[in-house]
Amino acid sequence: NNFLQNICNMNRVKIYTRRAIFMCLLLAVCLDADSASVIKPTLMILPSDHWCEQRFYMTSWDNQGVKEKTPDYKEAFLQDSELTQVISSLGQLLTKQGYSLKDAEQEIKAVSNRIAEDNVTMSSTTGSTIAESPLDMIKKRAKMDILIQVDWSFNSDRSVSFTLEAFDTYTSKRIATASGTEKPSNEIIPVMLERAVKSKIKDFDKQMDRFYTDCDKNGREIILTVKCWDNWTENLETENENGDELIDVIGKWLKKNTVNGVFNLSDATEYFAQFEQVRIPLFDKEGESIDARGFATELRKYLSNECGITSKVMTRGLGEAIIVLGEK
Repeated sequence: NNFLQNICNMNRVKIYTRRAIFMCLLLAVCLDADSASVIKPTLMILPSDHWCEQRFYMTSWDNQGVKEKTPDYKEAFLQDSELTQVISSLGQLLTKQGYSLKDAEQEIKAVSNRIAEDNVTMSSTTGSTIAESPLDMIKKRAKMDILIQVDWSFNSDRSVSFTLEAFDTYTSKRIATASGTEKPSNEIIPVMLERAVKSKIKDFDKQMDRFYTDCDKNGREIILTVKCWDNWTENLETENENGDELIDVIGKWLKKNTVNGVFNLSDATEYFAQFEQVRIPLFDKEGESIDARGFATELRKYLSNECGITSKVMTRGLGEAIIVLGEK
């Protein structure tokens, strides 16, 4: 009897062991599937405004008659060898976390050429020039999802302090932050900084994952503004054959084409409407990334095909689109 009981106990142990192994494998598969479902966003790393100000890498640009001050990234990359080393070190850390990195230095060179072109670009009707900050141009040209700004300082005791901040390029909202101080050392600053950031990178990565998982589930946030040319004979209160005002027609289209129908009409008159917290999908039907311009262009096509309304699409950065009704 004892012999038979021992065999039964051994069989039970084998069964429980198999079940435990199966559950572990199932859990591992689930975790892999969950992590694979979150597509890592595209990043670009730039020095913070404060760092550029402290090292005198600033420039001014004309925003429709108003002088604006902005970091001179091109000069910073040309003059500061430490900057290139720091961004390279941080880039390696983030690449290991699965992110795709845009090369800031190369994109800035391309933007310089575009700025030269825009300086001689004028409206065919009024002669107005394009008003856009250099940073907005970098965002549009590089098409990154998240902008990471790094600030660091070398302290009197030979320690290094840093601040790392991640911003959504569509809304400029801060989505992740990390800071710390590396103990005093005789090593070069990029090495010390890399070690300091490495100790905080996992928590920083989790913050960005939470943001992008939310975007994947609930859509990316943009601002959409609808205006009317002053020579247009209609407006947003114009009714169609069904008695619906144009503002209502646009609202129905947004309800159908935003993620979960989420948007907020924050302000409206007969000639103007502003929709905020407009949640658009990350990708279009062809699987391509979509920004505010792409989303607004789809609305422009709808208004043209269904309502016979000609309109013009303009943008401010990646996250704000303006549709002007009545003509191009």
